[in-house]
Amino acid sequence: MNDKINTFLNSDLLEKYLLGDTTFAETEKVETYLSKYPEVQNAYNALQANLEIASKSQAVEAPKHILNNILNELDNAPVVSIKPSNKYKKWYHLSIAACFAALIFAGTSFIFYTQNISLKTENQKIVDEIYDLRNDISLNNSKLTDIMLQFKQLNNPETEKYIIKGNNRAKNLKTVAYINPKEKTSMIDVVSLPQLPEEKCYQIWAQVQDNMVSLGILSETDRELKQIPYTENALGLSITIENKGGNQTGSKENSVAEITLQK
Repeated sequence: MNDKINTFLNSDLLEKYLLGDTTFAETEKVETYLSKYPEVQNAYNALQANLEIASKSQAVEAPKHILNNILNELDNAPVVSIKPSNKYKKWYHLSIAACFAALIFAGTSFIFYTQNISLKTENQKIVDEIYDLRNDISLNNSKLTDIMLQFKQLNNPETEKYIIKGNNRAKNLKTVAYINPKEKTSMIDVVSLPQLPEEKCYQIWAQVQDNMVSLGILSETDRELKQIPYTENALGLSITIENKGGNQTGSKENSVAEITLQK
């Protein structure tokens, strides 16, 4: 791989292009490199795969009922049509017409007043739903930020990937650990965990010399990419079966999966 390709890959143009943040000139440059250099195309494919891993469990559906409720409320807002009163030509009918006009005016005023109260109530409902929608958008933006941070960690060249598979006691167990000793970050992706009795749980440990340091409980419902504590000078990782709630000290006798970390 020549220096030109190395310089391009070490820049952030591929990540920006994948996220749609490149300028017109940057887009042309990226697409030129993608078409000319297989190494760049392979790196781009890897970025797409890692982004899918980072975002698979964070996906949150926007509330579907809000837009429909707003449209329904607007459709249901009544429209009042006021019919003009008939004009009488004879002078002795003027008093009767005035009475009817007064009654119509009073009735119309009451209708408008009632509709105004109803519209205020409906508008407040719409405002509340819009406020909730904004909160959902803010929450989704926060989750998107977390996904982007995980995405950058996955694509950091210093990040090492470790596949942890279960032994005969947990043959279907599979997790993937991502450890970056330079940035001092650790993440784990729980792929599959065999079901345990209610009084048991899975616990992950870091092997530090002769000690096992707890990194937390792994739940069967916790199948998502998440941060775990980074342990300095860890020699390996181990997953054990413990009593519900976990233990303060670990034992290799309870181990169902373990790996040795690269040094």
